[in-house]
Formats: sequence, structure tokens, C-alpha cells
Amino acid sequence: MNVFDRLDAAIPLNEEERMLLDSVKTLAREKIAPRAEHYDRTAQFPLDNVREINALGLNTMFIPEAYGGHPVSYTAYLACVRELAKACASTAIVWSTNFHAIKGLIDFGSEEQKQRLLPRIASGGLVALAITEPSAGSDATGMTTRFTPQGDHIVVDGGKTFISNGDVADLYLLFGKWSEIRESKRAVSALVFEKGTPGFSVLRTEDKMGHRAASTAAIGFDRCRVPRANLLGKPGEGLDILIASLNRSRPSIAAHALGIARAAFEDAVAYVNERKQSGHKIVEFQGIQFLLADLAAELAQCEAWLWYVGRLIDSGATDFGVEASMLKMRASDLAMRVTTEAVQLHGGYGYCKDYRVERLMRDAKVTQIWEGTNQIHRQLIGRHFVRR
Repeated sequence: MNVFDRLDAAIPLNEEERMLLDSVKTLAREKIAPRAEHYDRTAQFPLDNVREINALGLNTMFIPEAYGGHPVSYTAYLACVRELAKACASTAIVWSTNFHAIKGLIDFGSEEQKQRLLPRIASGGLVALAITEPSAGSDATGMTTRFTPQGDHIVVDGGKTFISNGDVADLYLLFGKWSEIRESKRAVSALVFEKGTPGFSVLRTEDKMGHRAASTAAIGFDRCRVPRANLLGKPGEGLDILIASLNRSRPSIAAHALGIARAAFEDAVAYVNERKQSGHKIVEFQGIQFLLADLAAELAQCEAWLWYVGRLIDSGATDFGVEASMLKMRASDLAMRVTTEAVQLHGGYGYCKDYRVERLMRDAKVTQIWEGTNQIHRQLIGRHFVRR
């Protein structure tokens, strides 16, 4: 066993969770990874992979039993995200977005809402988290989507951009401003928006550098009438729901980035053990060994922090925003470094699509941008140490 095998063996999972993870590894290796190049090249939505994931029942892992789920620990969920991202980053983000979006309904929804909506996701439905707008990215409180109450309904007007699963979702956790609350931050509210609501439109899907098979859409709302029964909490409680959703999704994005990083590192190690120059395997050159040592040490340390944060959340902690920011920032920066070095170690071949490291490098970039840019995370972490 190498150091990463030992690290993986120490992930705190029970027997059932370890069996589940083994099933996910098999699915990722035998079905999802072989299709990844095709989906990246065509930018076609990975429906076959979504069906395979649903056949394994993976959506049930984050839905409570009372609503058709079979929940596992957050650590087990993170381990599954990492394995899927190793195989196909696009597929992994399609699936993990379900968790990012539905957790707000699980934690803040009423019993009636959960009984009505969660079984759809447990049975394989797709969810989108709709926060970002053209003028409201890192400062989500600058959103202008408007919720206007009208009797038993809420009229939604506005638009969102860069929404993962935006054109394929069955449900949307949608954030906007309550029209009767004047103070900007206090006005943020959240509701569950259902597919098929009149006035909803997909304005475009993005042609992206990486994660090309994962749909990312700009969506519009033109006087969409949503039942008031779909409002989460009370008007003006949306900011707390938004922050809680992001704090849970950021470790997931870190697991996603570390899956990409691990795939690139393993490809690089395999290549330098095969490639020969001047009569020697290039792994025998000291400079290559020093680089591998640095990357391996950083990867092991970052993965250890991932499992620490997983244990923290599983223990019932609620104040872990700084730890989540540290993890997301470091994991995504590392993913970009490891994939870039993997391309470099492959030489000219690394720049060609015959080897997946160039795809991994393209996929890694957005992990530094979404769920809060790493500049924002550095700001959040730094503020933690300001004495008032």
C-alpha cells in the first residue's frame, strides 16, 4: 500500500458505507470513466451516467428515510463525490449539485414541503441551486430577482446565470428579494421553484472551458406564479438558508477538486514511470522526484483536512464556515497546481487530447471560482482573525 491507499483506508466509514463506496468506485471505473472523453468532446449532457447513478440509488444518500431516502454520513457523501470526480468531473457536479440544492429544503422546509417534494429527488430527480445573477456573484445580496406576494401565490420576476443543472432540473432552490421588505439583506428569501411553471425559460447554456458535459444555464422568470406553500421559512429568512447551503456545499466542492487532483497525480505517476529519456525512466531523475514529493505531501495534507471537516459536520457542528473556506480554497488551488504539473510532466503529449490530463486541467480551473472565488475565501478566513 502506498501513502494514499493508507489514507483512504483510514476514512471513518462504517461497513455499509464502505460497501457503498466500493460500489461507487466500481461504477466510476467501469462505466463513467470510459465515457468521460466522449462527453467532454461533445458537451452532451451525461444522461447515461445519471441513469447509472440513479440505478445505484445514490440520490437517496442525502434524503431522510421518512421521505424515501437512505441517508449516510456526510463523510461518506464526500468520499463518493471524490470518486465520481476522479472519473468524470462533469458527471460528479451534476450529481453533487442535487445535494447542494436540496439540503436547504431538508434543513429549513416544513413537513408538508418535505413530504411533497423530497420523494421526487430520492427517486432520481435533479435539483439546481439558483443564486448567481449577472450583477450578483460574490456579493449574492446584490441579487435583483423579485418575489412579490399575491394572495396564495408568489410572483417571481428576474433571472439567474451560471446555474448548474439549470436547464435540466426538476426543482430549483431559488433565492430572490421579497418585494415588501425594503432593506436589501433582510429582503433575501428562498423558495422551491418547480419545473414546468409558466413564465420560466432557459435563456442559454454556456459553452465552457471545462466541465463541458455539465449543463450550466442562464434562466429567466417572467411573472412566474409559485404557490406560497413553496416558500422556505418566512420572508426575509433567505440569507441564513443561503449561507447554510454554501457552507455545506463548499466541502463538497473541495472533494470534487481533490478527485480531479488525485486523478491527475495518478496519471502523472504512471507516465513518469513509463517514459524514458537518456536511457532512464524520468521518475529516476531527482528533479521529478522532488516535484512528486511536494505534490504528494500537499495532496495528503489536504485530503486529511477534508476528512477532518467531514467528521466535524458529522459530529453535529454548525459553526464550520472558516474550516469549509480553508478546505475549498486549498483543495481547488491544489487541483489547479497538480493538473498543471501533470500536463508539464507529460510534455507535449500533455497538451494533446490523447491524454486526459489536459481535460483535468480544464476541469480544475472552475473549482477556484464557483461556490465563492478563492479571493473571497481568503477574505472570509482573514476576517476571522480580526479582533473586535
